[in-house]
Amino acid sequence: MSKRFSELAAVMETLRGKNGCPWDKEQTRESLKPFLLEEAYEVLEAIDEENPDVLKEELGDLLFQVLFHSRIAEERGEFSIEDVLAHTIEKMTRRHPHVFGAARSSLQKRPPTTSTEVLARWEELKKKEKRNRQRQSVLDGVPKPLPALMRAYQLQTRASRVGFDWKEIRPVWNKVREEMKELEQAIGEGRSRAIQAEIGDIFFALVNMARFLKFDPEESLRKANQRFVDRFHFMEKRAKSSRKPLSKMTPAEMDRLWEEAKSAERKAGPKRLKRRSR
Repeated sequence: MSKRFSELAAVMETLRGKNGCPWDKEQTRESLKPFLLEEAYEVLEAIDEENPDVLKEELGDLLFQVLFHSRIAEERGEFSIEDVLAHTIEKMTRRHPHVFGAARSSLQKRPPTTSTEVLARWEELKKKEKRNRQRQSVLDGVPKPLPALMRAYQLQTRASRVGFDWKEIRPVWNKVREEMKELEQAIGEGRSRAIQAEIGDIFFALVNMARFLKFDPEESLRKANQRFVDRFHFMEKRAKSSRKPLSKMTPAEMDRLWEEAKSAERKAGPKRLKRRSR
């Protein structure tokens, strides 16, 4: 390990040690789950903000979570951070026989030339791994705890690798329209369980649309969420300057402010209307 990485591992060892921090010593795998997710999402936010300094900090926090879990495993006699690194190096080398000549196998007849071919080979190699021998489906291995939108995307991507996919955009559009029509019918009939099912089907169809058009649906929705936040902040600022709170405005007045926010957003181009400091 590099000197800095060894120092960080030593920091974790001290925090969990006899004279370490009471809070750190109390943590378990279960208690750390929310922090692992939080740090991962903060990395995504830093990427969106295009702020290298913040990204550096958040990547460090995420790395610390990896060290935290590795330290707990070492205390339980399971594995260490060294084992994690060794396993990852071995796996990445084995799964890239087209890059690492020493790892070339009979599976590889010719080096893949596109990312699609690389992914296909990746799946073949994973199927041959001992860890995956018990998997009965190409969909196995997509984590259930993933956010639903991300899991839908991954499930569809896995299915597409064996040819279960649309060939052109028209049937994808038709599927979205079909699900919308079924939702309208369920609402008209007042069938609550059917309404919930159809709403889910619409989301799933829209994920398929995004994937087919080469967009990550989770990323698209995160950006849409931020646009809403930016526009709403714009409205609040305008309302404050007019000394009339949003709660006292009519729907028509709020609509006008919303359109102003959208107009200001278009003029600002790719930059947000107003970024709040962290």
